[in-house]
Amino acid sequence: MALDHRAQPSSFFITTPIFYVNDAPHIGHAYTEVAADVLARWHRQAGDDTWFLTGTDEHGQKILRTATANGVAPKEWADRLVESAWKPLLDTVDLSNDDFIRTTDARHEEGVAKFLQKLYDDGHVYAGEFEALYCVGCEEFKPKSEIVDGEGAFEGEKVCAIHSKPLELLQEKNYFFKMSAFQDRLLALYEERPDFVQPASARNEVIAFVQQGLEDLSISRTSFDWGIPIPWDSSHVTYVWFDALLNYVTATGYGSDPEQFERRWPATHIVGKDILRFHAVIWPAMLMAAGLEVPEHVFAHGWLLVGGEKMSKSKLTGIAPNEITDTFGSDAFRYYFMRAISFGHDGSFSWEDLAARYQAELANGFGNLASRVLAMNKKYFEGRVPEVAFGSAEHADDVAIRELAADVAARADARIEAFAIHEAIAAVWELVDALNGYITEQQPWALAKDPEQRDRLAAVLYTTTEGLRVLAELLAPVIPQAAAKLWTALGAEAALGALAEQPIREAGRWGRLAAGTEQHELPPLFPRIEADK
Repeated sequence: MALDHRAQPSSFFITTPIFYVNDAPHIGHAYTEVAADVLARWHRQAGDDTWFLTGTDEHGQKILRTATANGVAPKEWADRLVESAWKPLLDTVDLSNDDFIRTTDARHEEGVAKFLQKLYDDGHVYAGEFEALYCVGCEEFKPKSEIVDGEGAFEGEKVCAIHSKPLELLQEKNYFFKMSAFQDRLLALYEERPDFVQPASARNEVIAFVQQGLEDLSISRTSFDWGIPIPWDSSHVTYVWFDALLNYVTATGYGSDPEQFERRWPATHIVGKDILRFHAVIWPAMLMAAGLEVPEHVFAHGWLLVGGEKMSKSKLTGIAPNEITDTFGSDAFRYYFMRAISFGHDGSFSWEDLAARYQAELANGFGNLASRVLAMNKKYFEGRVPEVAFGSAEHADDVAIRELAADVAARADARIEAFAIHEAIAAVWELVDALNGYITEQQPWALAKDPEQRDRLAAVLYTTTEGLRVLAELLAPVIPQAAAKLWTALGAEAALGALAEQPIREAGRWGRLAAGTEQHELPPLFPRIEADK
């Protein structure tokens, strides 16, 4: 199989949603962040012109009410949460983002004003009266499909199907975006580009929604003032979702840096399925109206479930990321959520499953493999990469490992291209398991006792060492700290350069680590944990 199924590096702009600052992050937020980070790291290591954007959404009624309830101004509340909770999350789960945008940034507010003015000047916005049921939690006027009858304390009221809280009847004079005019163009987009919305279940949901008929979108509010003023009418502030979606272009130079914008846009958006409609319907319609390219892809992942329920602070199912990383480390957090959950589907978190996978797959499977191989190189070959005897016939088992490494590297890259992160890691883990099995079968410790088997011992340990080199490169986007430690211990840092600079689509090219390369002590990659969880 070819090592590289893509001939040329390309541009890759990946985003997470920008997160509300009304509360601290939980593992559901971190899950989205890590998924985008793995994709960014992979593409960056492939040599693609990569840009990874994340940030915070700080306007709207929900933020205003939360700040007021805490006795502070909304900007002060936002500043506090960003510095104490949201930016620290980047370090907690080891993100490599290139930018962090806040909707209170001047660059964003200026870009939103320019975008709105263009839509208004081009006739896509009009004034009108509006009355509808609004969910402050969703910051959305709810469609009929998401309005249900309340129960218990809320009996007799209409509640949000997502938040199970009463809806508010709002009547205002607003400005409207003529979204209904883009219904046919959106349906054509979904038809012409089947991979625009992924996975298939999300695409089907979006098509069904648009086929029901689109209504024009209220894009301003007058009942409060915490937001970006409408440029031609300062008595209105911009609807928070219209404001927030624009972060993807305001962060990359829209209205201020045409060269940067041309280089970065369009983006691939990773979102939770509960905000799919905003990204796959409203957002491309906005871009069409402004004469801009629609996104490359919108990928909707599933929910993290705890005890069968979606992660939620209000229902006390929210788990702070550091509750996991303080015990297991950021690599284990990243590996677990990317491996254990099929990306694009709902997945359940449990402490038992995390602990079991940490021990079996990371500590025993990968960590123990690395420590055994390096220890044997130190014991039998003076801590250097063994040299395979020139002219010796290749052993079929060695060839099988070499071919598997090339195959695994190509398949993993193909699965990353398809956003199947869990399948990419599973492919790489085939090499982990194969190398463990290979060592068991070849018994290098037994070969070492027979001087006549010296060449065979060298071949076996060279094969396993080179296998570790391949694993370090392929796993760097997923478990960057462990991969970096292994890379250094293998001597690859000195011999081949920084791990982040290794062309990941060529990871399966065998023989890159030269014989005689000096190796170093390997610290425990995944130490034993006594965790009572």
